[in-house]
Amino acid sequence: MGWVRSSHLGWLAKLRTAGGAVGGVPPSAPGALALGCRSSPPQLPARPSSAGRGKVMDRNPSPPPPGRDQEEEEVAGGDCIGSTVYSKHWLFGVLSGLIQIVSPENTKSSSDDEEQQTELDEEMENEICRVWDMSMDEDVALFLQEFNAPDIFMGVLAKSKCPRLREICVGILGNMACFQEICVSISSDKNLGQVLLHCLYDSDPPTLLETSRLLLTCLSQAEVASVWVERIREHPAIYDSICFIMSSSTNVDLLVKVGEVVDKLFDLDEKLMLEWVRNGATQPLDQPQEESEEQPVFRLVPCILEAAKQVRSENPEWLDVYMHILQLLTTVDDGIQAIVHCPDTGKDIWNLLFDLVCHEFCQSDDPPIILQEQKTVLASVFSVLSAIYASQTEQEYLKIEKVDLPLIDSLIRVLQNMEQCQKKPENSTESNTEETKKTDLTQDDFHLKILKDILCEFLSNIFQALTKETVAQGVKEGQLSKQKCSSAFQNLLPFYSPVPWMKMAEPQDGNCLNL
Repeated sequence: MGWVRSSHLGWLAKLRTAGGAVGGVPPSAPGALALGCRSSPPQLPARPSSAGRGKVMDRNPSPPPPGRDQEEEEVAGGDCIGSTVYSKHWLFGVLSGLIQIVSPENTKSSSDDEEQQTELDEEMENEICRVWDMSMDEDVALFLQEFNAPDIFMGVLAKSKCPRLREICVGILGNMACFQEICVSISSDKNLGQVLLHCLYDSDPPTLLETSRLLLTCLSQAEVASVWVERIREHPAIYDSICFIMSSSTNVDLLVKVGEVVDKLFDLDEKLMLEWVRNGATQPLDQPQEESEEQPVFRLVPCILEAAKQVRSENPEWLDVYMHILQLLTTVDDGIQAIVHCPDTGKDIWNLLFDLVCHEFCQSDDPPIILQEQKTVLASVFSVLSAIYASQTEQEYLKIEKVDLPLIDSLIRVLQNMEQCQKKPENSTESNTEETKKTDLTQDDFHLKILKDILCEFLSNIFQALTKETVAQGVKEGQLSKQKCSSAFQNLLPFYSPVPWMKMAEPQDGNCLNL
């Protein structure tokens, strides 16, 4: 359990049983291997003897009997899966080996053999890994589906204690689910769906990663997405498992994939998002536990924050998914309240996002083109900051004197970089018509337009709250200058002449703006 950051191991055993018992007996595959066999070719009749004939008639010679190489090619052609060179016979052998692993005589073992049950034979591991690679091919995936391989994998997942084997089986199903027809078939199997959701209670990070990948694939298929959303809603323990992963795991790949699942769930179903936001809201997070083995109460927003911090420590560019989750939460009142009014979490989220825009993303020494890479994460970050700022909360972390000026500096810097990205080459024909100005951003990049709208709304709210003292300080420190104000005002009022604003922005007595 090297992937766990905190001591939440006590409740993990309970969580495994909370999802309910799962069953599933691997089906037998009668005659499967026989399908790969070929009967001996019929014997050719012997050529008639020419003895006793007075004259042998001239004729074209008979074609020679098929050679051994030709026969082998014909056999190999019939053994191929679809248009691939993969062998049906070999694949049947691997699947039969899987059935043997989870057969009753092999699963009924003494406690002395438990360690052996968690290990996978090297030869079998290599073979099943080849199947994992092969399953990315549609012909192979359809062949596996045709011969009920998902049922075999379900039996393995329900009975095997070997983490590596479970990971591979879920991984193969994940590859198969990439094809719509198979995804629909897998999703329509209630028993298989139950077993797969139960894999979210696993303690093995690779298995959790492959399970999350499979769920994300199914949730991305419009035809079956609602089926999985409803199943997840029917299993409340999944909420605890996901929160446990987000708050405890150090595996960044797993955190990102779990975040993508949560993001997709919230995007598909606002009702589920509200249910998860309200979970645990009636009990304080820092409530002392009387018993050490008592299951902790998870609250969604603190768990998201912990995951975001862990992801940032390895690569801030992977924060996109968690920033978008927070942005989705700000679209509902309960979500904003969960962010703002949690005593410590609200401050921590503000500080994290504030630090990202002021010291991490789109900095003054970055080329303007960096905005194209960071536009989606910046849109989410500024959207959440704007929602918190506009909530008129009385929290102390929003009353810090130096909050406004760094934010203004960051907002204007992003707007200036956006202008640079939108500039046309000098040798191109430029149009100064009003209609062209209105449609430039829309035609160039829809995401940049969204980002610009968020920036302008946030900047407008900050400007309305500025005091003369803050403006004077900004001019003195160089965070408010004529050039920066000009850029800001042109974006806030794109079709209004900036000249009057420039007169107001002239320094008075050398240290203040005439605002």
